[in-house]
Order: sequence, then structure tokens, then C-alpha cells
Amino acid sequence: MSILSEERKQKILDDLNRRGKVKVVDLAEYFQVSSETIRRDLDVLESCGLLKRVYGGAVKRVFASAAEPSFQQRTNVRLREKRAIAAKAAEFVQDGEAIAIDVGTTMLELALQLKGKKDLTIVTNAVPVATALTELLCSGELTGRVFLLGGNLNPRQQSMSGRFTESMLCQFHISKAFISAGGISLDFGVSDYDPDESFISRAMIDVADEVIVLADHSKIGVRALCKICDLESADIMVCDRELPDSWREHPQAMKGNWIVAATGTEVESGT
Repeated sequence: MSILSEERKQKILDDLNRRGKVKVVDLAEYFQVSSETIRRDLDVLESCGLLKRVYGGAVKRVFASAAEPSFQQRTNVRLREKRAIAAKAAEFVQDGEAIAIDVGTTMLELALQLKGKKDLTIVTNAVPVATALTELLCSGELTGRVFLLGGNLNPRQQSMSGRFTESMLCQFHISKAFISAGGISLDFGVSDYDPDESFISRAMIDVADEVIVLADHSKIGVRALCKICDLESADIMVCDRELPDSWREHPQAMKGNWIVAATGTEVESGT
């Protein structure tokens, strides 16, 4: 069967929607192509968030819920990965800089990794981040000053957001914004669950010279409820897994540096 690549992918999705699962061997036989060709097709479809790869094939994608678990519920989930990502991200913070730190459990780990930094100005809308930084300042393990943005308190996520938060944030000019993500995908970019928090994340990006996104591997291919920015808006992406092979063909995923935190090595993508 001679068939164009895009048409083949659409037929794979149609089959997946009918059956709930597809196998590489069956698809290769049906389309009369190699198993490697089918695997590449599945990788591309997964990178677009349209299915989930499993051993020997693929299953329907379970899309992220519009609601995110609470901050407390997420604190110990993938903690090893979060700490590795935070440690790598902290390497980009230079003494004397002004930085912004977004909300989230990975951002709390980033705050803890700033021990030993000097003369930082840190702007955040995350209460746990401000609390951790306060303890470091009081112990002398960090020097500088911290601005906790005011606004509407979300007790479930322990964050501040709203018009007052944005108004305060717009008064700053910062070197680097560290942004958390609920999902990263080729078609929807960097996204998160809460509309108000996503709005503040975008405002942080607007006042920053450089944008550094932190996301563990579970966020790859996920489209959360609210878009924060396109992938190319991120100057650096810090993750615990390498850039998906299927993403390397897409220019929008290659303009920044994809930094691998798990092994302490870097994979630089694009210019």
C-alpha cells in the first residue's frame, strides 16, 4: 500500500480511536512499511500529544485534567527529578542578579538550591518559595532581598495572582524568569492548569531578559489547560530527559537550549 506519511498518520489515529490501542507489527504489515517507519510515525504523534507510546505500539492519550492536584499533594511526587532539575537551573543564577521565580513544587526546590548565592533580588508570587528564601536569608546562607508579590491568595496552590500581582510585577525588570510548566508540547507550547497563575507567568516572561522553563519528563507531550508561551519563547528548557527524537525535526523546538538535568550533561539544540 503506497500512502503519504501524513495520510498514514491520520489512519493510525483513526484506528487508535476505534480500538484504543495499535501495534507496530500490525501497522507495518498493513501499510507495507518497516517497523522503524511506524515507530517514527508514533513518535511524531506522541510529541504532538495525540497518543501515548507503549511497548510494541501506542494507546490513546489521557489528557491532563483541567484541575491540578494541590501544592501539598505534589510536593513529594518525582522529588528526585525535581531536585536534579532545580540544581541544574540554579547554575544559571549569577551573584547580583535580579530573578523571578514562578509557583510550583519544582520552584520550591530551586529556591532551596540558591544557598550560597550573594546579592540576589528575587521576585516571586509563590508563598512557599518566599518562606524558603526567608529562612536562607535569616541563616545567612543567602544574601539579597526578596519581593513577595501581593494579590489574591490561592490557598490550594499557595500562590498569589490577580490584577494587583500583575501591577507589582510590571514595576520590575529582571535578568531571568524561572517558569514552571504543567505541560510542554509542540503544538501548544508551555502550558499550565490555572488561568490566573498562567497569566502571571506570562507577565514574568514579559519583564525578563531570559526565560528558563523547568519541566520534568512527565510534562512532555502534555497540553495543560492554559497556554503560557510558545516553545521558542523559552531560552532554556531544563528537563530530566533528553529532547524527544521526533521533536528534533521541528524548528520551533530547536531555538533554545534543552538542558538535561538527570545526568548533569547538556544537549544544546539549535542556534
